Amino acid sequence: MTTEIPTLPTPPERWLHRRLLGWFDLHGRKDLPWQQNPTPYRVWVSEIMLQQTQVNTVIPYYQRFMTRFPDLAALGAATTDEVLHLWSGLGYYARGRNLHRAAQIIIDEYGGHFPDNIADLSELPGIGRSTAGAILALSMHQRQAILDGNVKRVLARFAAIDGWPGRTEVQKRLWQLADHHTPTERVADYTQAIMDLGATLCSRSRPACERCPLSAHCLAHQLGRTHEYPSPKPRKTLPVRQAQLLILENEDGHILLQQRPPSGIWGGLWSLPEYSGEDGDNIDDWARRQLGYAITLTGTGEPLRHTFSHFHLDITPVLARVNLTIRVMDDDRQLWYNAANPGSVGIAAPINKLLGQVCTTASTDSHEEVSE
Repeated sequence: MTTEIPTLPTPPERWLHRRLLGWFDLHGRKDLPWQQNPTPYRVWVSEIMLQQTQVNTVIPYYQRFMTRFPDLAALGAATTDEVLHLWSGLGYYARGRNLHRAAQIIIDEYGGHFPDNIADLSELPGIGRSTAGAILALSMHQRQAILDGNVKRVLARFAAIDGWPGRTEVQKRLWQLADHHTPTERVADYTQAIMDLGATLCSRSRPACERCPLSAHCLAHQLGRTHEYPSPKPRKTLPVRQAQLLILENEDGHILLQQRPPSGIWGGLWSLPEYSGEDGDNIDDWARRQLGYAITLTGTGEPLRHTFSHFHLDITPVLARVNLTIRVMDDDRQLWYNAANPGSVGIAAPINKLLGQVCTTASTDSHEEVSE
């Protein structure tokens, strides 16, 4: 239901971006790693990493990534394992796979030059309209509007836009506002400024309206309803799934890992073998048939809950040792993981956590909850 907004003074034309740029000159962030030499490649990597992830978390990942892959050619020539290894722990691993694939497309189809128009850029894997706009605005100074999560919050509050921003009609209205307020001059500074405002003063839970340069004409602030905007996503109960992951140790103390399929959860990453019991086999028979090893069960590890965006995964680690190799494994999707010399393979954060339990004999609280 749309709430009727009382009539309040309308800000002068171009007021918002002028106020925002003035604030940015004094208080904006100008020393982030991707702001130094903001090439399309450097900005692109940062924008992908910053999706769903806070700046302070991204900075060390970005620095390591740029050291290993300083340019598009280096990224395109890498293996998926090398890319996901540096993405391990950052979460939302489809971002890393899409980044790698997009680099190869730019090299193959665009001669290694970034597309300089929003239509072509938006077609690349993992790059939508807002990310494409940010790349073009921040690195090429094109006048392009953006609408990431921070900008949605600023504009929804400023204009008191009712409704969850994920709804088509609400998103359309927010895009109209984003385009309306984007200036033709200093577009890179404006783009960084509105993202900074949303990330700092106009935060989700504790907005600092008394220090905000837009508060004089912000409808949500004037109405005393800042915390009502933007409207939250309709809540739903996440389903819970169960998984048994086999932590199989050989005589050298190494742990068996399998590479997961390219799509699906932890796609392309190395994980522990997952026993479902769907074929009616007990875990001993399953290990013989699927893995090629006779095993001895030694116990279970501490349960772990891992939360994805659309479900909870309750993991039970099953501990075992290799008794006998039934057949010679000729499978490049399996490896024995040596914690002392792990190599450059991508491993999801919860799998690293489980491996840590074994390798350091440390335990964690039952059902500790972590996010992808």
